[in-house]
Amino acid sequence: MNRTASLLAVSRRLPQGGGLARTLLARAPFVALRWEVRCRSRFDALDSGGRRLGVFLPRGTVLRGGDVLVAQDGSLVAVRAAPEPVLTVRADPARGTAFDLLRAAYHLGNRHVQLELAPDHLKLEPDHVLAEMLRGMGLEVRAEEAAFEPEAG
Repeated sequence: MNRTASLLAVSRRLPQGGGLARTLLARAPFVALRWEVRCRSRFDALDSGGRRLGVFLPRGTVLRGGDVLVAQDGSLVAVRAAPEPVLTVRADPARGTAFDLLRAAYHLGNRHVQLELAPDHLKLEPDHVLAEMLRGMGLEVRAEEAAFEPEAG
């Protein structure tokens, strides 16, 4: 049996839904993907309706939560950022400042770490060495399960 015959081919992405009506997107099946998969241009996935998808996007395409995939039959599949292990870093409320978080972002950027930025926290992929460095800088570091949307770069 030809493995690709049972896959619904997907080769088009609408960034953030491309202006589609919310009601249309609310009824669309979805696929929840971890960051590692959303960085690939080719992968197989199973959508919430049970359809097997063969995703073939242009090289270098990165999917974000809120994007919409268009299948070969014209159907839509919403992309969600799946919860995954992350480290969430915050300034220590007892003794830290926003500057501490800014300093941490600088040091992590120097190490080319994939980093999600928010006004009150940073998120990165789990790394015990970086976690200890950040704690040594007086920051609060927590292991969590959450969607991960690092900055593009």
